[in-house]
Amino acid sequence: MSYVYVLTNEAMPGIVKIGMTTSPIESRMLQLDTTGVPLPFECYYAARVKDQKRVEKALHEAFGDHRVRKSREFFRLDPYKAKVILELVAEEEVTPKADVVADASDEEALVEARKRRTKFTFSSAGVPVGATLVFSKGDGYTATVLDDSRIDFRGEVTSLSASAAAIMKELGYTWVATQGPAFWLYDGETLKDRRHAREEPEETGES
Repeated sequence: MSYVYVLTNEAMPGIVKIGMTTSPIESRMLQLDTTGVPLPFECYYAARVKDQKRVEKALHEAFGDHRVRKSREFFRLDPYKAKVILELVAEEEVTPKADVVADASDEEALVEARKRRTKFTFSSAGVPVGATLVFSKGDGYTATVLDDSRIDFRGEVTSLSASAAAIMKELGYTWVATQGPAFWLYDGETLKDRRHAREEPEETGES
């Protein structure tokens, strides 16, 4: 089988890894979880494709300007942007529906890392009250921003993460925790990426 994947890591905010494998995605993710990586990788999206080398090369070239280092498969990129392109050639989605970890301590570390992220606010991501959000997985999931931290989802006042967890459960995922800003979109970008872009210091052009 041929697969191409888009991975994220809580220890590397704003960075994604785009790679290929002929092994099951779970096996590849465990291989990448070495002593040099602080936290396990998370799979944002993975797909079975006809020619993994060709697809991976096309994605690397498409996002070449975002590459962190020429000899590595890491890109400073919103994972959703890689996902929408990969979907065009996907024969089957194979994103793992559970966290891929070696043991319980790794799971605990991953969940704690998700919780430690600074509380999200819509103003920090430049999203106005009244804006319509779209969920990046599944079809037809939308929500409306009510204030700086809450949304209206299916007629109920709730949070990004609570609503995301409910949707992911409906889609068959068993993740222990779901980070809402990583999957809710505004204007074609994940809320997590929008906030991260605004948190980065502006380049001054000085060296």
